[in-house]
Amino acid sequence: MAKVAFLGLGVMGFPMAGHLKTKGGHDTTVYNRTAAKAQAWVEKFGGAHEASPRAAVRDCDFVFACVGNDDDLRAVTLGADGAFAGMKRGAIFVDHTTASAEVARELAGEAANAGLHFVDAPVSGGQAGAENGALTVMCGGEAEPYAKAEPVIAAFARACRLMGPAGAGQLTKMVNQICIAGVVQGLAEGLHFARKAGLDGAAVIDVISKGAAQSWQMENRFKTMLADKFDFGFAVDWMRKDLAICLAEARRNGASVPLTALVDQFYADVQKMGGARWDTSSLIARLK
Repeated sequence: MAKVAFLGLGVMGFPMAGHLKTKGGHDTTVYNRTAAKAQAWVEKFGGAHEASPRAAVRDCDFVFACVGNDDDLRAVTLGADGAFAGMKRGAIFVDHTTASAEVARELAGEAANAGLHFVDAPVSGGQAGAENGALTVMCGGEAEPYAKAEPVIAAFARACRLMGPAGAGQLTKMVNQICIAGVVQGLAEGLHFARKAGLDGAAVIDVISKGAAQSWQMENRFKTMLADKFDFGFAVDWMRKDLAICLAEARRNGASVPLTALVDQFYADVQKMGGARWDTSSLIARLK
């Protein structure tokens, strides 16, 4: 058992912190910008909550975070009330936010200056993965602090791997989102084509999912896509935030990602249709 803190109790952080307390058996303190949600977490799982990141991380061995973006991450780590100001020397900060590789490297440097360790550790698996404790975690940082953090991360992960130095976790998550964008668009077009061709979409998927076309998206989303149901899962707004990070990094490193840029614009169309909070599989809706 370790003494841990978790900063950020959104749809991902709330269950992840819960697994640290219940499955991991860790002494867990939480912080959330909206205090009522932190109180709700304590009522459900036990543990404690504090009014600031600095207070929440006091005497902790590990501090976890899952917030919205680069600026949110800086807000909970830096400054007089930030986590870095309250962490004990040698403690390890593990960031599960999907953010830029630049902010990961920046905060790794700030942590090192304060005698701390920083691991960027974005996750894949969505809300269901967080709730089921079955996330995939891709990490960047130094080997020794990663090795110490990995058994604690296991409370909510089915797979976890160190991908390289600071920022490598975020870069790997970008690859993940680039691949998902293309797969979802292909699946949407395939199902749309099947409809126009007068085929039974479910029967088509039953056949082609046994071959090379099979994917997680096909297995988990084709039924709801055929039923035009999108009120669940990973929201279009979140996907566009992630793809903006991918496209910005591609401009920096010179990668050519034309399909990703195109699908990002398709998601902009979905937003204009009122689908900002729809699941990412809603790409099929714009084809109508």
